[in-house]
Amino acid sequence: MATTFKRKLVGTLTDMGLIEVVNETRGLATLAAPRVLIGNARYRLRGVTDGLPIPPSRLIYLVAGTYDIDWFLTLGRRGHKAICEALERNGLDATKFDAILDFGCGCGRVTRHFSKLDGVEIHGCDYNGRLVNWCAKSLTFADFSTNQLAPPLPYPDNKFDLAYALSVFTHWGQDFQFAWIDEMRRVIKPGGHLLMTTHGESYLPGLSSEERDSFNDDQLVVRRAHLAGKNICTTFYSEKYVRGHLTRGCEVVDFVPQGAKGNPTQDLYLLRFDGP
Repeated sequence: MATTFKRKLVGTLTDMGLIEVVNETRGLATLAAPRVLIGNARYRLRGVTDGLPIPPSRLIYLVAGTYDIDWFLTLGRRGHKAICEALERNGLDATKFDAILDFGCGCGRVTRHFSKLDGVEIHGCDYNGRLVNWCAKSLTFADFSTNQLAPPLPYPDNKFDLAYALSVFTHWGQDFQFAWIDEMRRVIKPGGHLLMTTHGESYLPGLSSEERDSFNDDQLVVRRAHLAGKNICTTFYSEKYVRGHLTRGCEVVDFVPQGAKGNPTQDLYLLRFDGP
């Protein structure tokens, strides 16, 4: 009952255009916590051990849903670790890549952890130009671009050995998902890989009975599809749906339930593209 009420309340606030205000107010309450205030002040004074700039608090909130700098950095480290572990499990060596793309880079939460990868081009792109502009000015070891809600990306064919999309396909309806999988196929080299995360079975308790039925029937469940590309648009689907529909002919070489350590508790997939 409480979950149903919460879902209806979120829908009402969204329709009224107030949900982002409510969410940010909740985030500001977290910012007021003494632990966060003290921790943030220390980071602003001392910096980060990687020597790279810390994004403004507003941008951190946009990508992490919190103003807590330590949590933002922790999620980034975990996301990077999950990527590296998936590559290692599948015999892939990032040091031998020519180019890597952070698709949906935000303000560089994960991108920054590739700053020491010598000899490899690091690229990032995002739908939000404010995030991209900060990255371009602050994370100068990489190249950043702003993309539109729909393809194409500003990259040539067969550019990347690896693209990763952390909590990106989680915010599109079916048409956008299929379009972006096809675009990944274009920009990733034959034999290259896409690492992506999804809302899988761990999210079933928060779905309505009708949504759970659709999920268990291996259908795509989409909330607020009209807000595609924004966090408030959320999608849920089973492993069978991913393998049978979303991958569109590419090979699933790795699947780890709740394996997206930087985006708990999302599932992690590693796909290989073998050509057009």
